[in-house]
Amino acid sequence: MLRQLHISGLGVIDDLDLELHPGLNVLTGETGAGKTMVTVGLALALGGRGGASLVREGYRAARVQARFDAPTGAADWVEDGEVILARSVGSDGRSTARIGGQLATVSSLAELGAALVEVHGQHQAGRLLTSAAQTAFLDRFAGEQHLLALAAYQHVFRERRAAAAELAMIREAARERERELDLLTYQTREIQAADPRAGECEELELEESRLAHVERLTELAATADAAVAADGGASDALAAAASATDAAAALDPAAAELAARARGLSTEATELARDLRSYGSSLQVDPGRLQEVRERIALLKGLQRKYGASDVDVLAFLAEASERMAGLEGADERLEALESEVADLDGRAREGAESVSRGRLAAAPTLAAAVTAELGELGMPGASVLVALDALQDAGPDGNERAQVRLCAGPAQPVLPLAKAASGGELSRTMLACRSVLADLDEVPTLVFDEIDSGIGGEAGLAVGRRLAGLATDRQVVVVTHLPQIACFADLHARVRKQRGTTSLQILVGEERVRELSRMLAGMPGSESASSHATELLTRAARARQASPA
Repeated sequence: MLRQLHISGLGVIDDLDLELHPGLNVLTGETGAGKTMVTVGLALALGGRGGASLVREGYRAARVQARFDAPTGAADWVEDGEVILARSVGSDGRSTARIGGQLATVSSLAELGAALVEVHGQHQAGRLLTSAAQTAFLDRFAGEQHLLALAAYQHVFRERRAAAAELAMIREAARERERELDLLTYQTREIQAADPRAGECEELELEESRLAHVERLTELAATADAAVAADGGASDALAAAASATDAAAALDPAAAELAARARGLSTEATELARDLRSYGSSLQVDPGRLQEVRERIALLKGLQRKYGASDVDVLAFLAEASERMAGLEGADERLEALESEVADLDGRAREGAESVSRGRLAAAPTLAAAVTAELGELGMPGASVLVALDALQDAGPDGNERAQVRLCAGPAQPVLPLAKAASGGELSRTMLACRSVLADLDEVPTLVFDEIDSGIGGEAGLAVGRRLAGLATDRQVVVVTHLPQIACFADLHARVRKQRGTTSLQILVGEERVRELSRMLAGMPGSESASSHATELLTRAARARQASPA
């Protein structure tokens, strides 16, 4: 709720500070005293329009600060459980805004302010004038079962919208998907047809080198064989060395190690000669195989240029491409499943929207009658309300239609949308009637009514006062009024007075309050009869509250 309002340099206000009560707060005072400037200042703090014309003469800027209990969702601005909205409008027309002492945009001020205060008056329309708010009003009036049906429909609507969006995306991507699938099919088939093995290219390159140099390798193998195994060659020499060292070892044990080494070399030479002959005999000139190897290498190298630097990389590409193909081929199955899902959700959404429509059709005339009855009590005899349901071309998140509250302000008056049909006072009383019919219309903690008493008095004024007092039992209400029949219900009564061109404010209690009500009744604060009447009004207000505590 609004805890404190401080205004300086605004219109007729030099410097004014007001601490408010949680219940019904009433501002009274003579015409021109500056009562409305208090609500203008509050509207500035809530992000309303401001201009240089509002700045008091001699001041560089008009400044307003409003201190509130912190609302839900404003954690970034909160300090000690409170949030302060501040606005400054300079004499040059420039405006600055702050939230919790931090610089902010006016739009941020307005967004946060909308959750804190709703102002009804000549220049402040209030959220109930929007079609969305009027539809929500009707839905809440229709009752818990209707709200459950609406919530169920909205859940299906969101599911249907998400499924339809995915379906549209899949359909839009179908052509690109087919192109990608064609390419992947070609690539995987090309690799699968070659059927490479890991390390195969390296093996073939070794074989290609041997086949390409077979004649030279044969010649070198023969030369090596001759050097080892021919008469007088290395094998014979090593055999002679082994025989000699064996003989030496027989004479001198110290030569035994040399004899063993000589025998090993002789044996190795014999084995080498055998292996050289085997290697030489394995070398065969095979032009056909050489061509085959070269073609296979060329094929594998071609795959590597496209898909990876090695056989292993090519095989990895094949695995990834196959997995991607499986996903793309599964898109067709997802497409069919989504088409079926959307069709099912379409049917469920239609049924849900029709259920919501039936609830609204049943509740609309009852709501209209209830608000019409309230208007009669609030000083608008002959006024009537119609709750119309305008069909939408396509069902939206709130159903097949939207509600529109239309007002006939009196006999022979046209029936018009609420925002176009009512004056400031009529609009304020219509808002009060709506809130009286449905106390939990919304969760805005503070309501401000200006001009609500326009054109009424007597019993109608008392009825308005009772409704305002009832509304103030579970939220804060601020009212600017000329009627003592309303002011007598106040939990906090503040008098606004202008002296020597400057507005001041005084909280009234006891006899001071009686004197102000007397002035409002007869223009004679000291009149004994007026004082008696004022006291009677206070007594009636107290009794009315005791009779209707809610």
